[in-house]
Amino acid sequence: MNAHGADEETVESILDELKGRDTPYERILSSMCTYPHPIAVRAHQRFIEANLGDPGLFAGTAWIEREVVRMLGLLYNNPEAHGYITTGGTESNIQAIHAIRNARGVREPNIIVPASAHFSFDKIADILRVKVKKADLDPDFRVDISLVEDLIDDNTIGIVGIAGTTEFGQIDPIKDLSDLALAANLFLHVDAAFGGFVIPFLPEKYEFDFALPGVTSVAADPHKMSFSTIPAGGLLFRDHSYMDRLSVDTPYLSVTAQQTLSGTRSGASVAATYAVLRHLGREGYERIVQRCMELTRGLLDRVREAGIEPVIEPVMNVLVLDVPDADSVRSKLKERGWEASITRDPHALRLVIMPHLTHENMFRFADDLCDIMSHG
Repeated sequence: MNAHGADEETVESILDELKGRDTPYERILSSMCTYPHPIAVRAHQRFIEANLGDPGLFAGTAWIEREVVRMLGLLYNNPEAHGYITTGGTESNIQAIHAIRNARGVREPNIIVPASAHFSFDKIADILRVKVKKADLDPDFRVDISLVEDLIDDNTIGIVGIAGTTEFGQIDPIKDLSDLALAANLFLHVDAAFGGFVIPFLPEKYEFDFALPGVTSVAADPHKMSFSTIPAGGLLFRDHSYMDRLSVDTPYLSVTAQQTLSGTRSGASVAATYAVLRHLGREGYERIVQRCMELTRGLLDRVREAGIEPVIEPVMNVLVLDVPDADSVRSKLKERGWEASITRDPHALRLVIMPHLTHENMFRFADDLCDIMSHG
């Protein structure tokens, strides 16, 4: 820090130069985030100073959070759901497992997650000291129910299903996991961080939320396909008892207890989420998801003409292509200005078709990919 501050124009000039080093989303096919909706940006700016860590001081912002939780509960078939707006899927997953660990009180607890689970569950194992067992997948890259059942023991406190896996965009058999959770008296957490704002708006119907009686909690991220600002995740529990398990006393704040992981919390991203949910509504999200699926299928049709096949048919707007030497292909795409990613097993090219992509961009990307595959 300099002894004397710089004028605003100088600081803004530095920021403009540094912002120019960031990859524009129009060239990104690896991220599950996107540009926020303009109304979300305006709402974020309006509530920029609001701290939901001390909600008694920000009564309007606190009301907004309760309303967002109610709106998400309706979307996920439980208008009585309880929860809060987190920083994203990682915090949501941590707090879901935190709550059930506290509820069960097992000395050496474990949970069972799919092998496709997000790496946040590795953080959970370290932070919460909960052993994480990973069940292998079936040929469609969904968790194998029989293997989940085989891993259950006396110390198992819960199981996890993924609704929109990070690598393949696949949906685990949540109905079967719900039945298993009920039969074994286990907690079932559904990680729908990405799929939570895709699956409800697909023409195909998938069971993944509180409509299934075994589902205890759902995580879904508004800062992904919902067009909110970062950071905005969502964690919902079927009933309030799990929030109680997270409660700590806060005697010097305007409230006497707090159930969140963070102390100071942004009211801005909560307001942004409320604004975009109210503005777009179900019809708006259906249009967005339909467009992303059209782009995904259009890209697949184009690369198939060049003999490139998917590892699986896309369930949502995640396309995984079976290309030889995927790392090399990814590097060559980067040289041409595109950001793609790689799946672990099998090693394949992973593309996320987000709303910031256009038909023109998809044509250019497909041409570059086909050219790389033909000529290197």
